[in-house]
Amino acid sequence: MAPLNRENYTDDLRLAHLLADNADSITMSRFRSGDLRIDTKPDMTPVSDADVATEEAIRATLTKARPRDAVHGEEGKDTGWGPRRWVIDPIDGTKNYVRGVPVWASLIALMVNDEVVASVVSAPALGRRWWASKGDGAWAGKTLLKGEQIRVSDVGALSDASFSYSSIDGWMTSGRGQNFVNLLRESWRTRAYGDFWSYMLVAEGAVDVASEPELALHDMAALDVIVREAGGRFTNLDGQDGVNGPGAIATNGLLHDAAVHALRPDQA
Repeated sequence: MAPLNRENYTDDLRLAHLLADNADSITMSRFRSGDLRIDTKPDMTPVSDADVATEEAIRATLTKARPRDAVHGEEGKDTGWGPRRWVIDPIDGTKNYVRGVPVWASLIALMVNDEVVASVVSAPALGRRWWASKGDGAWAGKTLLKGEQIRVSDVGALSDASFSYSSIDGWMTSGRGQNFVNLLRESWRTRAYGDFWSYMLVAEGAVDVASEPELALHDMAALDVIVREAGGRFTNLDGQDGVNGPGAIATNGLLHDAAVHALRPDQA
């Protein structure tokens, strides 16, 4: 188990695990159910009744446990204000979820003064969870008490690197499509593990580079601190640290400058 965090985020991380436990209960009860209701949002992406119920449950618990904290979620309106803000994606990978593919997760993060300081990524259909808090390293396992510390790889050349991405369409419309193709060709191995999983595999050292051109805050926040605490880097496509976009690149750190350079539009 991780040592006590010197900046006192231990209680917040424990709360995030409790929130994830509740989320897992809801999402797994609706996963592959015959009466799952699926709607289409204005941006033409799917949302299920499980997405909405999970976020509502997390918000209800935060209202009681952290009434002074702000909350930003994918499905609901922003609430509260101040330096502490919880960022929630109730089901990252909804398209997988509604088709019965087990690669999806609930993302729960805490930001303080716009820095992500603690998070949990819970993928119950995969039987795995990842978590981190500032200064305490990154961990993976089934529960807070049954975790192992994880670390990024030491691969030092793109020609030896495993590169994971999500969809191709976003790259084609991003102005970096040819750069993306060039990076695919330069990498040793490429796979579209997609969504949260690409970034957790970077944190575990199984993948060396992960990137997507279009992501929202709720897509990125929980991933950021886990990659960083595992020894990697998490930036936008321009190489600026943080979760403000455009897009994201996560690497083992050793490959970061090369990956950012490869994806710059003027390198096509």
